[in-house]
Amino acid sequence: MTDLHDEARALDAADPLAEFRDRFALPDGVTYLDGNSLGALPRDTPARVAETVTGQWGRGLIRSWNDAGWIEAPARVGAKIARLIGAGADEVVVADSTSVNLFKLLSAALDLDGPGDGPRRVILSEPGNFPTDLYVAQGLAAARPGVSVRTASRDQVVEQCGPDTVLLLTHVHYRTAERFDMAAVTAAARARGAVVVWDLSHSAGAVPLDLNGSGAELAVGCGYKYLNGGPGAPAFLYAARDVQPRLRSPLTGWMGHAAPFAFGDDYAPGEGIARFLCGTPPILGMAALEAGVDLFLEADGPALWAKSAGLIDLFVRAVEARRPDARLISPRDPAMRGSHVSFEHPHAHAAVQALIALGVIGDYREPGAMRFGFAPLYNRYADAVAAADALADVLDSGAHADPRFARRAAVT
Repeated sequence: MTDLHDEARALDAADPLAEFRDRFALPDGVTYLDGNSLGALPRDTPARVAETVTGQWGRGLIRSWNDAGWIEAPARVGAKIARLIGAGADEVVVADSTSVNLFKLLSAALDLDGPGDGPRRVILSEPGNFPTDLYVAQGLAAARPGVSVRTASRDQVVEQCGPDTVLLLTHVHYRTAERFDMAAVTAAARARGAVVVWDLSHSAGAVPLDLNGSGAELAVGCGYKYLNGGPGAPAFLYAARDVQPRLRSPLTGWMGHAAPFAFGDDYAPGEGIARFLCGTPPILGMAALEAGVDLFLEADGPALWAKSAGLIDLFVRAVEARRPDARLISPRDPAMRGSHVSFEHPHAHAAVQALIALGVIGDYREPGAMRFGFAPLYNRYADAVAAADALADVLDSGAHADPRFARRAAVT
């Protein structure tokens, strides 16, 4: 392992993104590898939120909707996220949660005119997709007579598409980090008459994205993972410009109205992406998310993706050098993977809990997966080797067998 430690030191010394680590408030003595669940706190965020609270809300009061640009926040922050995901500024809006946005887009996609003789009646996904995606689809289907939810394996899911289908896929799988070829899948599904809705929750800020270049029409994503927007940060919604006029949101709230301040009794959808707004924007959450996105936009994209691949490659080599019994379940090829990596092991849950107690924070996902997320803005190559050492030490020493780390009824 000495060679890997030397390699890590050399890579950190040459890292063009090294300066960004100091822009985050990372606790001393913690190796944080769970940014794929909750991103670290940018140092600028507390001041940004405080100014929103005391300066804008406190002094400006209701005038801040205009004077501080609160009313434009969903579109303004959406336009910034658009730069990260290969979309136009008028194709992304920040609103609600990922689950709510997914409900809105799935409903709108079912109502889109297709090439078939009848309406779209099938929401198709893969088994093992992130649970909330499947749950939202099931809830929508229960409220729409004649609509059903079906699943097919990753290698067969496109072949099961037809003109009656809305295909719901997560671009980067939450457990294994497997990544779909967005352009290829979108083209193949659309050739069969289907509409595709992508979940970018483990993609935005983690892997290169080009929604326009990939032909993507509809997508959702969260703000609290790699974009570092904070717990419960508002989510975003993408709809390609040419499809927007044909979309109808099922949540016809006043902020999505064509003239919300006319206060008319009858709903008329707003222009473009604005029709997917619903209730009053959560301004404090928007402020924190915008701080995270602004920081991310300062970094060089290709350098981020290259560092992500390098961090994971080093970590995998370090784990496998000492614990070959840990089975890699993520793709080795970075072009087929997100910015997290998972290993299966018989003692996975206890080992992860023991690591957390030591200050090495990853997470556990059923069944039996140890998951480690690498955020290139703040993770170092030294973190990768140190985490691999700690994992091997925990398993070598039997520390994972400590009763404190035994599985409880509720797994965190």
